[in-house]
Amino acid sequence: MAEGATSGPFEPATGDGPAVSGADREAAVGAAFDGLLRIRRVMGGPGTTVPAPWERLQPVRAVAIALEAAGIEPSAVDGAGVRGATGYRVGAAERPGSVRVEWLGPPGSGAEYAANESLQRCATALRPLGWVALAYRGPRRHHYLEVEPAG
Repeated sequence: MAEGATSGPFEPATGDGPAVSGADREAAVGAAFDGLLRIRRVMGGPGTTVPAPWERLQPVRAVAIALEAAGIEPSAVDGAGVRGATGYRVGAAERPGSVRVEWLGPPGSGAEYAANESLQRCATALRPLGWVALAYRGPRRHHYLEVEPAG
């Protein structure tokens, strides 16, 4: 099923699928985020400030849900893989259990100039949920976050 589809299982927007929006999507994201917080409470963690075992097993999904629920816009690609929207992209990092968050956009969009500030918004949304988000600068001064569960 395509990222962001409204029928079938919920798929969080990782920034590598089609553009997602609308009231139905907002409701689905809200329900997914509430479910994530309920899982945390059931698993007996200290409140909702520590990622649950489910999140640790599927960190890309968990981080994408948290970012989308915080109202941060995901990037998007069309059917040919061409990036058509500026926003976050969440993917697996080199270290198991951690994810990489980038700020990407179409060529010429200026996304690279907004990356540092936009990634700080992402980090600010993730930290209260028990994620450690460290900012890095890679080749050609490309900004990104390495995100992993606290503790």
